[in-house]
Amino acid sequence: MLYFAYGSNLHHFQMKRRCKDSIFIKKINLKGFKLTFRSKYRAADIEIKKNSMVPGALFEISKSDEKKLDVYEDYPILYKKHYFYYYGKRVMTYTMVKKSPFKFPTERYLGVVKRGYKDCKLDKKHLIIALKT
Repeated sequence: MLYFAYGSNLHHFQMKRRCKDSIFIKKINLKGFKLTFRSKYRAADIEIKKNSMVPGALFEISKSDEKKLDVYEDYPILYKKHYFYYYGKRVMTYTMVKKSPFKFPTERYLGVVKRGYKDCKLDKKHLIIALKT
């Protein structure tokens, strides 16, 4: 199955450790959404926003990888699954259940996300915008 990462799972080493079968395919932009950080975990989330987009990475993951991600993402309590189509292929990602106010991420978490942006060769512009929200 295809999985869209936009937060700490962009970090290739961490993703591989978490999901041993995962394969990074390419970077893509999810249109109609914006990146934010929220909850007591100060973690990444996406929310619908017109004329906006979230850079991220497309991974091929196995069923067992999906089960591991479900545990990591605290599905269905903290995150729920969101599906979209990319060139006719169904893609899964996670969005937070409760849309609480913005909370600046911890330095450690932000460092992992920044490393992920580097790993996937993403434009940090959208990350910088999200942190000023």
